Amino acid sequence: MQATYDKIDDSRPVIRQLGESVINRIAAGEVVERPASAVKELVENALDAGSRRINVQYADGGKTLIRVVDDGYGIASLDLPLALSRHATSKIDGSDLLNIHTFGFRGEALPSLGAVGRLSITSRVEGEGGARISVTGGRQDDPIPAALNGGTVVELRDLFFATPARLKFLRSDRAEGQAILDVVKRLAMAEPQVGFTLRDVSRGGEGRLVLRTDPETGDFTNSLRGRLACILGPDFTDNAVPVDFSREGLRLTGFAALPTYSRGRAVSQYFFVNGRPVLDRTLFGALRAAYSDFLSRDRHPVAALFIDCNPQMVDVNVHPSKAEVRFRNPASARSLIVSGLRSALTDAGHRASTTVADATLEAIRPASEGRARVYQMDMSPRPAFPRRQERSDPLFEESVTVSGRIEEVEPAAVDEASSNPLGAARAQIHENYIIAQTGDGLVIVDQHAAHERLVYEKLKGQMAGQRVASQALLIPEIVEMSEENASLLLEVADDLARLGLVIERFGGNALAVRETPAILGTTDAAAMLQDVLDELRDLGDSTAVKERIDAVLSRMACHGSLRSGRRMGAEEMNALLREMEATPHSGQCNHGRPTYVELKLKDIERLFGRT
Repeated sequence: MQATYDKIDDSRPVIRQLGESVINRIAAGEVVERPASAVKELVENALDAGSRRINVQYADGGKTLIRVVDDGYGIASLDLPLALSRHATSKIDGSDLLNIHTFGFRGEALPSLGAVGRLSITSRVEGEGGARISVTGGRQDDPIPAALNGGTVVELRDLFFATPARLKFLRSDRAEGQAILDVVKRLAMAEPQVGFTLRDVSRGGEGRLVLRTDPETGDFTNSLRGRLACILGPDFTDNAVPVDFSREGLRLTGFAALPTYSRGRAVSQYFFVNGRPVLDRTLFGALRAAYSDFLSRDRHPVAALFIDCNPQMVDVNVHPSKAEVRFRNPASARSLIVSGLRSALTDAGHRASTTVADATLEAIRPASEGRARVYQMDMSPRPAFPRRQERSDPLFEESVTVSGRIEEVEPAAVDEASSNPLGAARAQIHENYIIAQTGDGLVIVDQHAAHERLVYEKLKGQMAGQRVASQALLIPEIVEMSEENASLLLEVADDLARLGLVIERFGGNALAVRETPAILGTTDAAAMLQDVLDELRDLGDSTAVKERIDAVLSRMACHGSLRSGRRMGAEEMNALLREMEATPHSGQCNHGRPTYVELKLKDIERLFGRT
């Protein structure tokens, strides 16, 4: 018996013209994915209308009610029916789709919302009476007179009632409400001189205030700083550096947080292109690359960045949601972000985020009730008098051992050094932490993390001169490994040679290490090659050569840094502090962790109840 298939039809298909309501519902599926999409379209319309204050209300995650009230120019009563027609807009004339200067321009939002929900628009322009128009599931009523002082009120009820299948794909009211908040936050950042209010009116009345931002004043940089402090918190602006960088007709402005002010997820990264909030993978990838020198792979930077350019250089008409953009030269946009951010972070010098000190103070406050307090006398980290270790490095002198834990520095000749940003070394504790006194507090330095960063920056400086200085080994070190690992290293042997690490095959699966980076001094070649292998595997083949080289340099720097347990003299400790002050990025190690903690005297006194 011959099989039959339901999808095979012998009759000839007939081409039909879809009805206007069906067309609008199909378009709505692209423009309005969820309540937050509707909020975005309506608020953008309000901004394009010159509004200075915008009030947004929603109920049940926006599923049953979305109301946007603005004080903009308004819509004339005669134009209300046209505003609900597809592809009718006041933003463009259709002659040039690349010369876009407004948020909206497609003329799809209002008819799409009216096709899948119950939409009403009440508006009034100056010098005329107000009017109201309604559309339900695509069926439009005639405008009627309505009382309104000015501006526009758009009310959308029962979203997707006309397409109930779409409701099943919506998330919980809480999740949808959070998505609405995120949309309003991004638009509030884009327009810091406009006031925004967001309320959840699910329980009636005035509802719960979710977000309020008053209009900021001053130039764009100052108003943006104030708006970001309101939305992202003052901790962000206190620990962010301003960005202003131009290249090839593109300009990058905004604020980027110090590496030590990072997040465990990429949830606080905001991009704007010609003032429009965008979610573009290319831009987020460039942001990640810009911080690759300063953060481990499980940490994410925080930034709010604006790219401005001639509208002809970027296409915003990639998708109906207008959240994606396409640059004429994507490489230029990526280079702008990477170079601009690295320049701004370099200008920050040795600075580390203030939240490091806050976290330290929180950690050393008395434990809460119900938890046993742990005092230093209860710990047994090592014997009271450890045996001194022999040291072959003649650059460092042995310092005085006090109780086997503290290397104390004589107070003479350090008071003048206390005026330096990182102060003057007073002691070394647990052979790993330097205690320095500043003019108004103290600094605790992790000697290994700090020196690792310094070595890395020196290696990068040498790489800028095409090659890292190397030292030839009198007797090459032979390292046995698997054929797979040996082949992987030999594939990048030329790049490793530029890093000062010269290797060659030595028969079988063995490699001979003939030269190592001079700055690292005496190193364990086998351990270094294993670290290089680990880094190459982690990066994979997709990483650019420059990033691979920097990542390998970072691993190698660890071998040349001061180890924990290394006793240091006063001159050596102070030399480390001065070098940190003169070296960019020394406020964090190669993995984004802080290299020092600064505590102000007033904070220390507060710990002891002296204030």
